[in-house]
Amino acid sequence: MMNSIKIIRYSLAGIVLGISVGNVRFVATTHAQDTNNTKPAATRRVREGGRDPFRKFEPRRASAKVIKKVWAPSIQERIAQYKAQKVAAMKARMVAPKPTTALLLSEMEIVGISRTPRGYAAIVEATPIKLSYVIYPGERFYDGQLVAIEDNRLVFRREIVLSDGRRERSVEVKALRQPSAVNLMSAAKTAPASLPLAESDKSSEQPAAAARPQ
Repeated sequence: MMNSIKIIRYSLAGIVLGISVGNVRFVATTHAQDTNNTKPAATRRVREGGRDPFRKFEPRRASAKVIKKVWAPSIQERIAQYKAQKVAAMKARMVAPKPTTALLLSEMEIVGISRTPRGYAAIVEATPIKLSYVIYPGERFYDGQLVAIEDNRLVFRREIVLSDGRRERSVEVKALRQPSAVNLMSAAKTAPASLPLAESDKSSEQPAAAARPQ
């Protein structure tokens, strides 16, 4: 009798234990499913720059910068700058700049070219101030430099300053100044003046030949 009671008790205990284990597994499975179902959606990470890494890359459009030529100041301003540079050089006991550094290449006319002990030299006239200067290769100007002096022309290197700080260089050639119309007219007037003298000489020779005895 006692053995049957123990058997019944053990059987009941096994049944209860099995039910409890099954409940635990059911609760764990249900909790796992709920956890998977309630998992938050993946959020897109955004970089510090503010651009979405999953968005198609679009290069930035460069803003169109208008590049212009920097025009030279007036001749009065350039002369004032030259005088200030000359005073500063004298105070620093340095070689003072030449007056041609205040002139533009377009403000000069080539008057003549000569040969000196230093080599070829050119005489130029500054049209704004009506002054003449003797220049040699290497002479600096406000917007360029004299590169070479040839028989009848001068070769310069022109520099154009742009608004973005760049400098464009080009070669410019200046020829000798042609004689003006006034000079040509004066030369034409002096040439016929010698003709009457020649004709008078011929007329004076003819009577002398006729009076000569045969």
